Amino acid sequence: MKNLLDKLAKCSEENNYSVYRIAAMDGDTGETEQIELRKMNACMNSYSVAKAYTMTAIGMLVDDKLLSLDEKITDILAGDYTDIADDRWHQVTVDMALTHRIGLPKNFLDIDAKDPMDFGEDYLAYILQQTLEVDPGTEYIYTDAAYYLLALVVEKRTDMSLDTFLWKRLFTPLGFREVAWSRCPKGHAMGATGLYVRTDDMVKLGVLYLNGGKWNGQQIVSEEWVQTALTHEYEFHKTGYGESYGKGGMLGQMLLVVPEKRLAVAWHGYGVKAVELTRVAALD
Repeated sequence: MKNLLDKLAKCSEENNYSVYRIAAMDGDTGETEQIELRKMNACMNSYSVAKAYTMTAIGMLVDDKLLSLDEKITDILAGDYTDIADDRWHQVTVDMALTHRIGLPKNFLDIDAKDPMDFGEDYLAYILQQTLEVDPGTEYIYTDAAYYLLALVVEKRTDMSLDTFLWKRLFTPLGFREVAWSRCPKGHAMGATGLYVRTDDMVKLGVLYLNGGKWNGQQIVSEEWVQTALTHEYEFHKTGYGESYGKGGMLGQMLLVVPEKRLAVAWHGYGVKAVELTRVAALD
């Protein structure tokens, strides 16, 4: 792995990428190596890589028979809102949220690119007062609102916040040391972004999926969910390099899984073009 990290560091330097830290983990031995290219805080914002963690929490609820993918979002959240602007909201399912097929305008509820104060105090009300651009289920339109809604779904079905649930079911079993999640004014974890985590902890989710949902022999999430998530591309998307797949975040964050190498790789940075680093990690 050291050879790979050296290659990634060289690629970063040659392309003048502001990569802070890269971590790699062996899917068979659990051995982890890390390289720090620039001084950084222990935990960094992983931006949309957060969605892969929210998706995993949804999978756990499906495993536990507490949730089905065809349930309607408005039915699950009934009682938490008073009005909606478009009757088509009642057609939106959990699966549609997972695949960004709600019908909202592109990048709706993006707290990283817009002033969050523009959304008011009640983000759920703000979302449901939006008229849908297209019919639910018909078109992929990427929004952070989809995964904010999924974070609320987790809360509704577990009676605990998304991050509290994941501390119990994921972060503690996988040995995460520090995690923080940005919250809306009402105190709900954003779900879509704002996950602050160490690089060498972030990479562990990749190994979990690489190993069919198992960690040190313990089934954390079912193999069936892993296959469902990868088949339907619930946030993990093929990179175009071999069998590798991953989830990126704003400004070049990345969680990458390379099945051929039995390896997962993660990095944090600023303004990084992840494509070239992904190619090196997957093929070199």
